[in-house]
Amino acid sequence: MEKHKVELYIYDLSMGMARTMAPMFIGKSLEGIWHTSIVVFGREHLFNSSGVESCAPASTHLGRPLRVEVLGYTEVPYQVFSEYLDSLSESTFAGSKYSLFTHNCNNFTEEVAQFLVGKSIPQYILDLPKEVLNSNLPPALLNLLNQLEKGAHVGSSSQSTKEGSPDYQQLQSQIEEARYHSLLLELRRKRLTQKFFKRERKKAKESERRRRAGEGTEQDTENTMSDAELVNGNKIPAPSAEQLLALEEEERLEEEKQQIDKNPPIVFSDAIDVKAEFDALINLIDGKISTVEQGCMEELSVYMLEGEGCWALSDNFLTFVGRLFSDAVFPVEARVRMINILAAGALKSDIILLLHQDRRDHVLMNYAFGIDRLTLDEQQALSLLICNLFSNLSASEWLLYISEWNLNGQQTSNLRVTTKVSVHCLLSDDKVLQDRGTAIIHNLGCKEKLFKNIRIRQLLPKGCLSKVFDDVAVELAMAVLQFFNVKPSEEHLFRCMKALAKFSQVSRQEVPQLIQMIGPDPKTFSGTSERVDQQIAEIGGGRRN
Repeated sequence: MEKHKVELYIYDLSMGMARTMAPMFIGKSLEGIWHTSIVVFGREHLFNSSGVESCAPASTHLGRPLRVEVLGYTEVPYQVFSEYLDSLSESTFAGSKYSLFTHNCNNFTEEVAQFLVGKSIPQYILDLPKEVLNSNLPPALLNLLNQLEKGAHVGSSSQSTKEGSPDYQQLQSQIEEARYHSLLLELRRKRLTQKFFKRERKKAKESERRRRAGEGTEQDTENTMSDAELVNGNKIPAPSAEQLLALEEEERLEEEKQQIDKNPPIVFSDAIDVKAEFDALINLIDGKISTVEQGCMEELSVYMLEGEGCWALSDNFLTFVGRLFSDAVFPVEARVRMINILAAGALKSDIILLLHQDRRDHVLMNYAFGIDRLTLDEQQALSLLICNLFSNLSASEWLLYISEWNLNGQQTSNLRVTTKVSVHCLLSDDKVLQDRGTAIIHNLGCKEKLFKNIRIRQLLPKGCLSKVFDDVAVELAMAVLQFFNVKPSEEHLFRCMKALAKFSQVSRQEVPQLIQMIGPDPKTFSGTSERVDQQIAEIGGGRRN
């Protein structure tokens, strides 16, 4: 994971007055009345009577900090940090809870520092409120300090109103995300460049070794070339953008292969005859689509039948799919055929390009969210689509996105929809849905993510380790336990037992307690097979922990 520097900006609210005035009021000298903020990901984050605020470093009315202390380096991803700040601003560090001496900026930076690097801010800063509160400060001085605190706000009062607007906050969020991704791209470019030169240097050394071997010499060439010589001496040109992209794609494919080899997903690669589905769909929608939508069908043909890349699908394609899902002019069978084609497309490595296009309107996931109101044929097609999306790393990560949106007054997310589909299928009376439900549950279990950072774990429910599965592990486990009552086959039992073992590790208290309370006890299935017994043992080990 990338590491990012975490700095503590230290300001003196008194602007030097503390040294002069403190002896008169508290009988001892103070170096300053400290205000602190955290700087990470290129932004300064602070807490004041307006709540949690963010700005460019050193851009508050306090100006430049008196001193800067490097607290360390964090591996916490930007998205996780952003969500963490949002949770703080809505709870512990809401503006209404600010107090100059008892709950202030320094309490905030202490909390954030522990979260990011597991380290406290300097003790002399934390001890300051105690020293001041134990003295009898006159009301006039307290008022002065409160006024000085206003200098730690971001922008003027008119700006504060502007910054409170949803549009402005969304823009700022987009700017911060763009800045963060720009930083990641630069770091990735440097890393790939270093990898490129390392590989080319190895090739050059091997070529030189062979040349010298051919001449009968044995001179060591290990240190004959440096990176600088390779670039400045033009022996090896700097990598082109295409070469760096090729390296990045090579790394991505290797990472994906390792992930899949470690925990191969259960997918249904031979379930769909794409040509037959496409021809049937054409007949079902003939005369009911516009010229633009006809173009979308041609694009789908290029992608699915001619083997071209996902680039063939234009921005209009998902709009067409959305109409197909919602317009009563199309028969149910047309929707089924389209989903089946997409389920076959889910096996392609570049399907993620289409999924990312759907981030704004959520056409696919909004439709999947209503699985319990769809016909059985639609449900089976959707289950196939969700299952096959686990076939590659990027698409399966998309299924686990936790960013929420509002759907008919209800907050949902990709993970929530994926969970709903899996539970619905698993507990269905239909054997096809049951089979695919166990596959989805298995794939979810193989995709769980554990965060080892203790500060991140403190944000999650007690005993829970996963940022992704923090609020669905119990729901998934409950569905698995309920499914066990139907006396599943060995294959289905293994899939679900493996997932249950993972969920027991993720939610170390709730899931084991759930197993004990509602059962059945996994040990009931001991002896079914060696691989099932292995998963039962893992669940037992997790419960002992």
